[in-house]
Amino acid sequence: MGEVRGVVFDVGNVLFSWDPRFLYERLIEDDRALAAFLDEVVTHEWHFQHDAGRPFAETSAELVAKHPQHRELIELWGPRFNDSVGPAIEGMIPLVEELASREVPLFAITNFSHEFWEPFRATQPVFDHFRDIVVSGAERLVKPHREIYELALKRFGMRAGELIFIDDRAENVAGAEAVGMRGHLFRDSETLRAEFHALSIL
Repeated sequence: MGEVRGVVFDVGNVLFSWDPRFLYERLIEDDRALAAFLDEVVTHEWHFQHDAGRPFAETSAELVAKHPQHRELIELWGPRFNDSVGPAIEGMIPLVEELASREVPLFAITNFSHEFWEPFRATQPVFDHFRDIVVSGAERLVKPHREIYELALKRFGMRAGELIFIDDRAENVAGAEAVGMRGHLFRDSETLRAEFHALSIL
């Protein structure tokens, strides 16, 4: 593997914490009712359809048909999606800014709804440092499928061996490694910073 020159980040739970609970714990007071709603209604599997490119209007209509008693809560998922995003992961925004100050090429590949991405992106100036961001919902390709990494490499204009990919999910890291990128399974900013130092990126 050649010299690593650029960094490719995941977004959710690498740069920013994310969990449907962040939104719905504000709306459902009873802990058992909240747990049941998240386990049975607005599940991660249901939301993954948005990451794959399905419109919220379609997925919410289907879910309301199955759970009509929860119509109001389900329909809030779209307009209040930003409330499911928590604070930045500790140390990560300063780390991105330090990389940017050193003119390290920065990119992202994120499983994210194309409908929800732009309203979120508009709230986070840190993404101004990124040269390109591949959003799964816009491309209708998702991690860890090979096609999204191959598309990203074409768009980024760098060789796979020149990039390190950071994600909190092992299968997504494996997908990047399968196309030749160096992989880093994210745990915390200090561990990542240490790897950047080892690679002479910082």
